[in-house]
Amino acid sequence: MRADGFINDMKAAGLARRLRRQSGFTLVEMLVVLAIIGLIVGLVGPRVLGYLSDSKIKAAHIQIESLAAGLDLYFLDNGRYPTTSETLGAMLVKPANASAWNGPYLKGGSVPKDPWGNPYVYRQPGQHGQYDLYSLGPDGREGPTSIVNWTN
Repeated sequence: MRADGFINDMKAAGLARRLRRQSGFTLVEMLVVLAIIGLIVGLVGPRVLGYLSDSKIKAAHIQIESLAAGLDLYFLDNGRYPTTSETLGAMLVKPANASAWNGPYLKGGSVPKDPWGNPYVYRQPGQHGQYDLYSLGPDGREGPTSIVNWTN
């Protein structure tokens, strides 16, 4: 009886050793997986970030068109565009000297900020038309990255 118990103990010990060797991953396997993940992130990441910046630029163009449509409605009712000092807020709250104001001309109850969190720049009279309306863009400074309502 003792021999059978010894043999069973040996079988159990061998099985335990085999299970320990088969469970888990080796360091080399883990490094290979991390390298593959790093390559995928390195190849896909820049494209995703490019799509994100493109979508913000498109959103700014759409918001500028929406604000321009509101300004045109304001012009039709009042015969003039809001002045620079009246700001775009004149499309939400009637200015003192707007006799035929029929607003608000914007939905949402506030003038939206650009996709980067900055206010849109509005100038009337404009240098490029009746008014200039633009976003300072991703860098927050006037220049080549600004998104504008006029064509160059």
